Amino acid sequence: MSEFFADVPQIKYEGKSSTNPFAFKYYNPEEIIGGKSMREQLKFAMSWWHTLGADGTDMFGSGTVDKSFGTDGDLMKLAKAKVAAGFEFMQKLGIDYFCFHDADLAPGGRTLAETYENEEIIKETILVEMKKTGIKNLWGTSNCFTHPRYMHGAGTAPNADVFAYAAGQIKKAIDLTVAFGGTGYVFWGGREGYETLLNTDMEMELDNMARLHRMAVEYARVIGFRGDFYIEPKPKEPTKHQYDFDAASTIAYLCKYHLDSDFRLNIEANHATLAGHTFQHELRYARTNGFFGSIDANQGDMLLGWDTDQFPSNVYETAMCMYEVLKEGGFTNGGLNFDAKTRRGSFELKDIAYAYIVGMDTFALGLRIADRLIQDGRIDQFVQHRYASYQRGIGAEIVSGQATLKTLAEYALQMGEVHTNQSGRQEELEGIINNIMFSL
Repeated sequence: MSEFFADVPQIKYEGKSSTNPFAFKYYNPEEIIGGKSMREQLKFAMSWWHTLGADGTDMFGSGTVDKSFGTDGDLMKLAKAKVAAGFEFMQKLGIDYFCFHDADLAPGGRTLAETYENEEIIKETILVEMKKTGIKNLWGTSNCFTHPRYMHGAGTAPNADVFAYAAGQIKKAIDLTVAFGGTGYVFWGGREGYETLLNTDMEMELDNMARLHRMAVEYARVIGFRGDFYIEPKPKEPTKHQYDFDAASTIAYLCKYHLDSDFRLNIEANHATLAGHTFQHELRYARTNGFFGSIDANQGDMLLGWDTDQFPSNVYETAMCMYEVLKEGGFTNGGLNFDAKTRRGSFELKDIAYAYIVGMDTFALGLRIADRLIQDGRIDQFVQHRYASYQRGIGAEIVSGQATLKTLAEYALQMGEVHTNQSGRQEELEGIINNIMFSL
């Protein structure tokens, strides 16, 4: 059998003093952090699309990376080669999960029926590798945004035939996810939005999107899927006004259409910043409202206004991300999917390994720091103290529901002016984080 990543050895943990580029410095899979092994806490997943498909093409230039994997242009041969290459890569990196779009696995046919046939062939190839290696599927999804038929969206398309075709694609993608034992199914609404209200019936589009989501849940439950459905909030790109802009708008949508019992959020770092939020904000908002689910691990370039999908290297971001994950009690059905790609100039296959190593180490560092922040307790104690006035007197009456607008007005009239408040001490708290981070 061909070795596609011949320049990549088995990656092992060597510790922070190692200078070996093919070694983990901070990710020690079996080390216990927060009561679980790092492997369990982080649940790393390989993205099929970027890892095996992204060739460096951007809006200004053609590809720079050869990902033909020794094939001669036959798309089914390439699909099978990607299976072999992907499982080789995951074994060498010690990655336990993969995530996929339907279009990543097999080429589309001239008809939907032909596409189904191609997917069935690749499905069997993947199942063989899964059984052989023990690698699992984290979640699946359907690419209902690339093909020209989806120029106006899929679930929000103004054409009912497009809606029906998308439903057919999604059904098969759910079938594949169930066959692989995946514990999640993601909706990434890349074109579920609009450019102008002059040609848009927003109410119908939202209603139709909810109809499609409800159909998917009903079908999946009938065929035995017991995992979570996710919506991945995604602002701006490519549609100007997207209905799943951020965690708040997505949660409002799910609650309005009574989809909240089946859906959670798949939060992506780069999408959070494009929405004008921090990564931690989106995670905290999802967690606080009971919608925390899974994470797409990457980062954006703050000087660019689009989704650059870079491998994560910002330890501050991953530390505060893992702080939220640990506060949630860890992942249930979700995990950390590397929805990230090497830069266009990193064109050798071994660069993908370097990228995953830095991403996995960055999240391992984040986990270590987050656990120390929680064990240290100063941040939690400060926040608790800052809101202590709600534990007694008038504050306790407000929280318990005993207070009314009338009783509060009476209290305020007797109190006079408010002369005290609680300092936010942001600078002190940031110093605590630095102290904990750099004393590792």
